[in-house]
Amino acid sequence: MSSPGEYYLSLPPIIRAYGTACLAVTTVCSLQLLHPAYIALIYEDVFYRLQVWRLFTSFFFLGKFSINFGIRLLMIARYGVQLEQATFDRRTADFLWMMIFGGLTLLGLSAIPFLWNPFLGISLVFMLLYVWSREFPNAQINMYGLVTFKAFYLPWTMLALDVIFGSPILPDLLGIIAGHLYYFLTVLHPLSTGRTYLKTPRWVYPFTLLPSVNSRAAVQPEQQPGTGTAFRGRSYRLSD
Repeated sequence: MSSPGEYYLSLPPIIRAYGTACLAVTTVCSLQLLHPAYIALIYEDVFYRLQVWRLFTSFFFLGKFSINFGIRLLMIARYGVQLEQATFDRRTADFLWMMIFGGLTLLGLSAIPFLWNPFLGISLVFMLLYVWSREFPNAQINMYGLVTFKAFYLPWTMLALDVIFGSPILPDLLGIIAGHLYYFLTVLHPLSTGRTYLKTPRWVYPFTLLPSVNSRAAVQPEQQPGTGTAFRGRSYRLSD
């Protein structure tokens, strides 16, 4: 059995960096060393006070220490890790571009007044969850030992739970929209038309340790929209 340190070092680089940043920011805010208002996405401060860091820091706050924070961090550790290690194996630049594209999409959506959200971390995590559910749609999810269902329905199940427990659903919805837009442009549209409009820019590659060796559009001929691209038969327990 590996130690926590060995497990941490075994995580893929992009998810390890993002998860570490989320944990660090949450810790600092929970210890009241930094008020969340200083890292929130407030466009007036970005454009009129040139506080451009808000465009980035809003993605690293998942809420103060709570059960919900633990669930979001678990999503990163489980679904984000599997995406980077399996679906995006040897394509680290493509995975990083997916997260950058998701971030840009969420920033654009939040510029719409009625869709504005000061913290986009939960939305970005939900985007990862949505893309994972499309890549592994037939994986079995065991939710707290009470019910089992296919992974395709996991984002909507989590959304329903937020409604039941009175949590805001806007962050979840924004993540689903961003995730579906990415999946449509990189999988569904290329499969139906043979054309790919969303490709990883060359400037992304220097930021990754492992260059991308395959195009996201290189989908096997037998794969069909909505069936995912790998590991479609595994079973997962949400309560692990």
